[in-house]
Amino acid sequence: MSPGTRTWSEAQRKSAVLVEALPYIQRWTSKTVVIKVGGEIADNPETLKGFATDLTLLKYVGMRPILVHGGGNQISQAMRELGLEPRFIGGYRVTDDQTVSVVRKAMMGVNEAITWAIDCNGGNAVPLAGDEDGLLQTRTLLGPGGEDLGLVGEVVGVDPRQLYRVLLKDCIPVIAPVGCGPEGATHNINADLAAAAIAVRMQAQKIVFLTNIEGLYRDFGDESSLIPETTVAQLRAMLDGRHLSKGMIPKISGVVNALESGVPQAHILDGRQPHCLLVEIFTDEGSGTMVLP
Repeated sequence: MSPGTRTWSEAQRKSAVLVEALPYIQRWTSKTVVIKVGGEIADNPETLKGFATDLTLLKYVGMRPILVHGGGNQISQAMRELGLEPRFIGGYRVTDDQTVSVVRKAMMGVNEAITWAIDCNGGNAVPLAGDEDGLLQTRTLLGPGGEDLGLVGEVVGVDPRQLYRVLLKDCIPVIAPVGCGPEGATHNINADLAAAAIAVRMQAQKIVFLTNIEGLYRDFGDESSLIPETTVAQLRAMLDGRHLSKGMIPKISGVVNALESGVPQAHILDGRQPHCLLVEIFTDEGSGTMVLP
């Protein structure tokens, strides 16, 4: 086979990928998708670059991505550097007056890193903090057993005006999940629940949670028990039966909240896999776990 033939075969293969993606592009153009990613992505330059490229591509094929990020690892590291020991109840970080300032500073550091990476790929990102201009309005959240979590917030309102302004400028909102509580107090918000609230308020067509596992497992730790597709009713049964790891509880609660409030689809994907977003949205194969109402 001549070099020219190999080049032509490769070009045909690439063309086939584009043709396969066409109906999905037509389906999702002008649609809003909310994506939640863990803060650890900011610690891996190659993974962050690939993710930023994917977001930029989503924007340029006509989708309207909204990004919500976490920052748990960065917060815990910053706390330990100050001699503070992180403490969790039911998957939620106990947050006192000193901790909340560490939370906000660490979150905005992650926000800056992600925004910069998207900008470097031509995506035009806009950094947003949920406690500014009433973007995320919160009330105090108690633990699963009524425990006092301190300055941990539950989203009770989302002001969409900032998000619409950013989207109308053809930019990508990048949101740090801190909220504005009573009397202007900053609240630490679980990023999964913040993403779900934003997806509902923005009438998103899809919410995607990027994790460090392949998806949702029927038996945590058993990779053969991966659930490729499930429903809200099945997830609620898992929550009620306490069959989920503590770290997965807020994520699944966010999925349930979003779909019960009208978001048509949710996906739990392995964010460690290159271009997992594009595979899920633009190919026949898909990946991870898909949740339908």
